[in-house]
Amino acid sequence: MDERRRNSENPRRTTRSGSSDDSVNFRRTRSSQSSANSRHTRSSESSETQRRQIRNSEGSRSSRHSGSTRRDTAEIRRREIMTPEDLLDDDEEYIRRRQERMRRRRLEKERQQKRRRMMRYAAMAAMLVLVISLAAFGISRLFPDSKGSGSSQVTEEVKAETGTQVTTALSQPVMGASDIAKFSEQTTLSGWQSDSSGIWYKNADGTFYQNGWQEIDGNQYYFNENGYVMTGWQIIDGEDCYFDESGKYDSQRVKPMIALTFDDGPGQYTEELLNCLEENNGKATFFMLGQNAEQYPDVVKRMKDMGMELANHTYDHQILTSLSNDQIANEINKTTSIIEKAAGASPTAMRPPGGAYNGTVQSISNLPIIIWSIDTKDWKTKSEEQTYQCVMDNAQDGSVVLMHDIHEWSVKAAIRMIPELTAKGFKLVTVEELAQAKGVTLENGKAYYYFGEGTQQVE
Repeated sequence: MDERRRNSENPRRTTRSGSSDDSVNFRRTRSSQSSANSRHTRSSESSETQRRQIRNSEGSRSSRHSGSTRRDTAEIRRREIMTPEDLLDDDEEYIRRRQERMRRRRLEKERQQKRRRMMRYAAMAAMLVLVISLAAFGISRLFPDSKGSGSSQVTEEVKAETGTQVTTALSQPVMGASDIAKFSEQTTLSGWQSDSSGIWYKNADGTFYQNGWQEIDGNQYYFNENGYVMTGWQIIDGEDCYFDESGKYDSQRVKPMIALTFDDGPGQYTEELLNCLEENNGKATFFMLGQNAEQYPDVVKRMKDMGMELANHTYDHQILTSLSNDQIANEINKTTSIIEKAAGASPTAMRPPGGAYNGTVQSISNLPIIIWSIDTKDWKTKSEEQTYQCVMDNAQDGSVVLMHDIHEWSVKAAIRMIPELTAKGFKLVTVEELAQAKGVTLENGKAYYYFGEGTQQVE
């Protein structure tokens, strides 16, 4: 304005150059104003777009929260009269508040989830405490009183009018502390009881049976030293006795028996075979050559001490049917003398080499002649597996098995089959024991092959 005033006062000083400058300044001013108007227009359009978005957002929030309709309407009107700069500031404030509300909601949701987890953990802990308390209470009921646990009074209960073995009834168990609960006074019921160790019987006065036979309800039972009934096959007083799963004695059940016999020994593998028989409570019959018995007298003595049957197989494996009477007698008698010298006992049976015998051999032998019902042919196959399989496939009650303890493969097969035959229920006995169990009286000079029902001849 000062410049225009000066120009108006001195019109003559205005020149072409001055007119050009004014024109340039005027265009710059118009351009600036136009840019400002354009920015204002874009700002207004942006603000208008934001206002429409806000109104849409406010409208959807209004549909979710009908109670805030009036307040939202007033807010929209207030925002319509605000300048673009105020709208931008207000939008930033709104976004900040909205983010703050979302953060608070998220934190609240996390707190709720944490409270729910804590409530579940508390409930589970309470249940665990309850279970432990009940278990502790139950255990305490099992041990109400330890007084008198060392009592050892014995009350004898003798079966009336019988001469059978006396079974004692004890007032307290002879087992460890872990079994005392079984006999606790809290167990008021009498009669048959059971626990993890077996089956036992409690009398009305609290006593129980131990160490011997007892008749209950017309059935025979055998109670061991701990007061439990025996089950399965048991050796009682030297006899095989069978008790079913409930402990009842079955007098009709007879354990199947098999006689393992070994020829041509003793030899370097015989001791190992004896060890296996001893470990499995088995017996066998050894038909020995006199010349080998002379080399292993200690083994012959051990056979006798273990309860094995000592038998004669001639001195040097001569086929007796091809010899004279004197030669036959010499083969047999010489071997008998050697066995008597080593073991202090005479052989109780003989087996002619090759199983060959005739009337002459029978009359001179002066011993029962034992042949076989299962010939493994181990000497021929020289196979541990075939020897083993031959016996396992054909063994039956009353079988007499032929093997040779001078062959390593035969002894290995025997060591495999002995525990397996025992596990299958067979009792491994001597030929003499097998004959006696089957009611057969062995006669000198008579030949025997098989002691079971029917016939068997496996070659």
